[in-house]
Amino acid sequence: MDGIFSMRGAAIALSIVASTIVVSGCDSDAASNSAPRASAAKSLPQDWYRGERPIVRSQVDPIRSRIWVLTMDGVALYEASTGEEIAQIPLPGWVWVSEQYACPPGLAIGPDGEAVVSSNAVPSVWRIDPATLVASEHVLVVDDDTGKDIGFTGLAYSARQGAYIAVSAGQGSLWRIDPRLRRAQGILLSAPLANACDVAIRSGASDQRASRFVGFCVRAGRENWLVNLAPDQRSGYVSRGACVSASLTP
Repeated sequence: MDGIFSMRGAAIALSIVASTIVVSGCDSDAASNSAPRASAAKSLPQDWYRGERPIVRSQVDPIRSRIWVLTMDGVALYEASTGEEIAQIPLPGWVWVSEQYACPPGLAIGPDGEAVVSSNAVPSVWRIDPATLVASEHVLVVDDDTGKDIGFTGLAYSARQGAYIAVSAGQGSLWRIDPRLRRAQGILLSAPLANACDVAIRSGASDQRASRFVGFCVRAGRENWLVNLAPDQRSGYVSRGACVSASLTP
């Protein structure tokens, strides 16, 4: 799998250093969709910028001043204010397929500062404890009757639901994963989310419709899907559009 996401990784690293990403279209509690100030990451090792350590995804926890970086070899953790490396964290048993077959795995920051990593090939997630920095695998019981393995290609934590929200590019589906990482329940959609590669939480502050319903923005290639959940949160209406000033993680 040498070289997977290398060009994308270099671009992500450069964007982290070069710009501040404004996420006015996403909830402030969705820390996984935030980014550090440009000065915060200037001391990250130069090999990130040259693409020698390809980045699959990166997320920032501004509350705890941490940068989580997902690579092909696991997760690297940095202090956001200084760029100092805190740890290199392996993901035992982590499996995923290259971008020629699927969108990359997801990375999200949970409510207690834990990092959660998905597989884009199998219905398992890996949780990194925020204190011990030890990763543990959690095999999800999937509410699905197709008999196919389901991998998750986008992941975000929704404080309003108290759960993780995931998308699967292969099925174009949306999922709710309980905070204990035991079960993934499918959400019935009015239309499939074709090529869904990432998901973000929409905020009511910038979207009146999202203020009345729980809403998500799903990136699929060069277009976005907007999803509004029904009041029972078991189904959702899908439409094309863009979250206002929202930035989804690469």
